[in-house]
Amino acid sequence: MSETGATVVVVPCFNEEHRLDEKAFAALAAGGRLRLLFVDDGSSDGTGEVLGRMAEGCPGVEVLSLGANGGKAEAVRRGMQRAVAGGAEVVAYYDADMATPPDELERLVGVLRAHDDLVGVFGSRVARLGSIIERRALRHYLGRIYATLASYALGISVYDTQCGAKVFRVDARLARALTTPFRSSWAFDVELLHRLLVGGQGVDPVPVGALLEVPLTAWRDVSGSKLRLGAALRALGELASVARRRPRP
Repeated sequence: MSETGATVVVVPCFNEEHRLDEKAFAALAAGGRLRLLFVDDGSSDGTGEVLGRMAEGCPGVEVLSLGANGGKAEAVRRGMQRAVAGGAEVVAYYDADMATPPDELERLVGVLRAHDDLVGVFGSRVARLGSIIERRALRHYLGRIYATLASYALGISVYDTQCGAKVFRVDARLARALTTPFRSSWAFDVELLHRLLVGGQGVDPVPVGALLEVPLTAWRDVSGSKLRLGAALRALGELASVARRRPRP
């Protein structure tokens, strides 16, 4: 599948056989504005068969199958690398459960493409008048604690690092940030931002002003989330690791 100049959306999947909305994803790809790259992260259920069926039925869908389960962070990185190597102009990653509605994902892509100075646009789950953000109270308050610590780790103010809808403009800075596996398994979103903000190896850092959070108008908690308390605690430890690597003035 030629990706030159395209917007490629990476969708990591692990045992998503019963949560993948085939019709909704097919409709998203059929619009022609986005190409979908599903990364099967060593699923042990029927996810591979579902993805194969989707790829056969829609020319805008591609599947990258990984031999063994390496975790969401590595699935996202491998998928984004594949898209960058294929000539994508814009690359995004997006949760397989579609907690962020497809039209919201397209809106984020539109914001990035409309502003040449932007490198990254990220969905932000802000409950406000006019929005429908359906999130369990415990996850909301844990998210606020996490975001506060993530802001400290990165040295910038950020409201929501963990929303599963993020869009990036492809350039040398993004390619460099994807070169090596993430040290973090759950906090990889924060680590990716850290890599972009720090730069290195002859690549300039991304200025904070080139990153934008866009409040979503809709988002919903989807049953079957793989996040558990133990994983949340590990993510906090991973934030501490990112904070230790942040350059100090």
